[in-house]
Amino acid sequence: MQALRVHELGEPRDVLTLEEVPTPQAGANQLLVRVRAAAVNFPDVLLCRGLYQIKPPLPFTPGVELCGEVVALGPGTSGFAAGDRVIGTPTLPVGAFAEFTVMDATKAFPAPPSLDDAQAASLHIAYQTAWFALHRRAAVRSGETLLVHAAAGGVGSAAVQLGKAAGARVIGVVGGAAKAEVARSLGADLVVDRHVEDFVDAVKAFTEGRGADVVFDPVGGDAYRRSTKCIAFEGRIVVLGFAGGEIQSVPLSHALIKNYSILGLHWGLYATYDPGAIADCHRHLTDLAAAGVVAPLVSERLPLASLTDGVQRLADGATVGRVVYSPGP
Repeated sequence: MQALRVHELGEPRDVLTLEEVPTPQAGANQLLVRVRAAAVNFPDVLLCRGLYQIKPPLPFTPGVELCGEVVALGPGTSGFAAGDRVIGTPTLPVGAFAEFTVMDATKAFPAPPSLDDAQAASLHIAYQTAWFALHRRAAVRSGETLLVHAAAGGVGSAAVQLGKAAGARVIGVVGGAAKAEVARSLGADLVVDRHVEDFVDAVKAFTEGRGADVVFDPVGGDAYRRSTKCIAFEGRIVVLGFAGGEIQSVPLSHALIKNYSILGLHWGLYATYDPGAIADCHRHLTDLAAAGVVAPLVSERLPLASLTDGVQRLADGATVGRVVYSPGP
């Protein structure tokens, strides 16, 4: 089979190579799946750079989220059958940027029938992350104001849709006019292009000085620091990552003085500490997709031979919505 592989760490454009490799085999309690689509995520960039918390042995294939068709079941595997369409995470070092991959059965879920392969592949990590951030960590309530950074990106676009579904007023912060149009199309009540406008002033004006009740921050650095200037009394800032490249230091005295909470979210830990919550979230997201309330924004569908460029553009912050590896018919 063909797969993108990393033999040395670095920028995706420099280290991803298309190769012919043996088709993997499903081990105990695993599924062998044919990849129907694989969404590109920022962790794929970090895997290439060697900066992700999981460091698979070299060489490895990135791709942490997919929609696939079950081809074979490993020993002891139950609950699935050949031909089932599933979504979830593959088992590294055999990632989803390949024609076939393997999945632990506990990390595979029925693909929502209302979504095509590329959309279904994009529903799992970003939407689960946004769901847990907004509901499990920040407990967002109807009528509150939600500030979403990188609102036109993969996880940000999910947060905009799920925030609106929860009844929140959503302010989306983006970088550039094209991304602003995307955020508006997702339903954001106010969109701020950080290249031409100060989002702190915009938030204060929109909320009549109160500030944002919840800040959804996958960017970090200056985005986090400036968010503390427009957080509401008893507001909550959810830290999801540092796509901006800077891991900021947090002055706790400021949180004390302004009476706000700083919440961390590492969604992957729920698989260890509360796996049932992931399954519950999947069912809820499936229902929202069936109702047309959420629909992953797939902006690009690329064959394997063109995927390296898409991964690099995600690394450079030059994409909107989801870039998806789509093998085609």
